[in-house]
Amino acid sequence: MRLAAKIDALLRNAAQTGAVPGVVAAVSDSKGLLYEGAAGVRDLTGSDPVAPDSVFWIASMTKALTTTAVLQLVERGKLSLDAPASEVVPQIAGSQVLEGFDANGRPRLRAPRNPVTLRNLLTHSSGFSYEFNSDAIARYIKVTDTPGIITCEDAALMVPLVFDPDEGWEYGIGVDWAGKMAEAVTGMRIGDYLREHIFLPLGMTSTSFKLSADQRRRLIAIHERKGDGSLEATDTEIEQDPEFEMAGGGLYGTAGDYLRFARMLLGKGTFEGRMLLKPETVALMGTDQLPGMACGVMKSSDADLTHDADFFPGERAGWSLSFLINRHDVRGGRPAGSLSWAGLANSYYWIDTKNGIAAVLATQMLPFFDPQVIALLRSFEHLVYEGLAPRS
Repeated sequence: MRLAAKIDALLRNAAQTGAVPGVVAAVSDSKGLLYEGAAGVRDLTGSDPVAPDSVFWIASMTKALTTTAVLQLVERGKLSLDAPASEVVPQIAGSQVLEGFDANGRPRLRAPRNPVTLRNLLTHSSGFSYEFNSDAIARYIKVTDTPGIITCEDAALMVPLVFDPDEGWEYGIGVDWAGKMAEAVTGMRIGDYLREHIFLPLGMTSTSFKLSADQRRRLIAIHERKGDGSLEATDTEIEQDPEFEMAGGGLYGTAGDYLRFARMLLGKGTFEGRMLLKPETVALMGTDQLPGMACGVMKSSDADLTHDADFFPGERAGWSLSFLINRHDVRGGRPAGSLSWAGLANSYYWIDTKNGIAAVLATQMLPFFDPQVIALLRSFEHLVYEGLAPRS
């Protein structure tokens, strides 16, 4: 059986058995698509099929795009990776470290020992977390009546740190703050900057914060995995008229669009003859910034949104300015040094600069890190390396 047919069968089986409602998968090298396919339906209450150009909430896959925008501004001298972020967004200076709660249940806060930098924000070493990954932040939000990040209210960014900057790794809202920094120095909303400087040059015509009528016609509904294992469609949608555009997780897009972005990185910053980033900046994006830390393992504080997530069990993964980095080869899959991340509604990608390929596998369902989707992702990856990836 040809490899494409094997992947087609894998996706079809996942949809038919209820592992996913619908799924899109695609693989590219630096020149263009090597494979794209889809299976299942956009909404289990209907019969419209998922197609390769179906639109999904890419969630935290947004982070690498925002990071690219921010690094363009670093190249132009508009931003600095290591200066205090408060020089650009003064309100971040009010962020304090949460040390716990007093006998009355009120938060105990103190000033951080180090200032938050842009590098901290991009590497998740700032101390900012997400309420669905931190019991402490979830409790803080509840007792202070602070809105959660998915509300896209400015007040959602005013949560405390869970440790001092530079003293740990904790996945969180840092890239949303980085987006605020980009807005401060450009005078543009982050979505407008992304469209002008990244989406249009790359031909990413189906990626945006606000859904157009055409995107909505192709939109995959977000489903929920129930306790009995069944799937139910929801009307979950990111705020379409937000106070702030969620630079860490608010974009909608397609697998094909995202692979155009990956092709730019495989091309060392150049896409179809146009340079978006300098080669040395792309190299920095792929360099482990936290070699002494273990990254990528996330505990859940909200079982409706996410399971505990460990992308490389038993290993200490690294983090670059944008990506999770596996420090060891994956058996039957990507080599050490590959770049990857994911979106909350169970969308995943990796970029293998050694073999010159990138891949996306996307469905739309919660909670994140669904075991059946992770099994599908692993099988997809093994098939990719069985026949699509050139051996070096």
